[in-house]
Amino acid sequence: MVATQTPSRASCGALVLAAGGGSRFVGTTHKLLALLDGRPVVRHVLEAVARSGLSPIIVVTGAVSLTEVLASPLPGNPEVVVTHNARWQTGMASSLQCGLAVARQRGLAGVVVGLGDQPGIPSSAWQRVADTAAPIAVATYGGMRRNPVRIHAELWDQLPHDGDEGARTLIRIRPDLVTEVVCEGNPHDIDTSDDVVRWEEHLASRGNH
Repeated sequence: MVATQTPSRASCGALVLAAGGGSRFVGTTHKLLALLDGRPVVRHVLEAVARSGLSPIIVVTGAVSLTEVLASPLPGNPEVVVTHNARWQTGMASSLQCGLAVARQRGLAGVVVGLGDQPGIPSSAWQRVADTAAPIAVATYGGMRRNPVRIHAELWDQLPHDGDEGARTLIRIRPDLVTEVVCEGNPHDIDTSDDVVRWEEHLASRGNH
């Protein structure tokens, strides 16, 4: 039987997947380390998660180290646990399982999962998804399902171990457990150097440059 109540904020952590190779990004650095408004892309994500109040923040690395990115404290000084996925080349599922192993060790009742290359998702989206009373909570933007996604611990054993799908597999086969959460923000990810340019232009147009 799956629990129908959200774990308390104190027992719900964040899981940021930041292990991929970013093969489509052409440049002198990994896409997560590309500067956006003066800060690495993944730093934008981690700061938004930190401002949501979720802790611990489990960060799964793979192709690139985030040591320098995390050298300075995040807002609110949440606990940050970095775990390396030696199998990152096998796809997202292995990174998800790597993060869930830490979540199990910490005795968490749920995790809110997001990606390290989506800098436009604000802290409010992480908060709203974390606080929703459903076994699976999925953020939506303009009616489209995107990240982050909260998954109750009782469902973790049903998540895939291989391939490039994470929670989507479970969401597809168990739609009865899913609640959509309307969120503000921009869920588009950064895959190419052109994406970074577009994001810079977007921030400048909003007066945040």
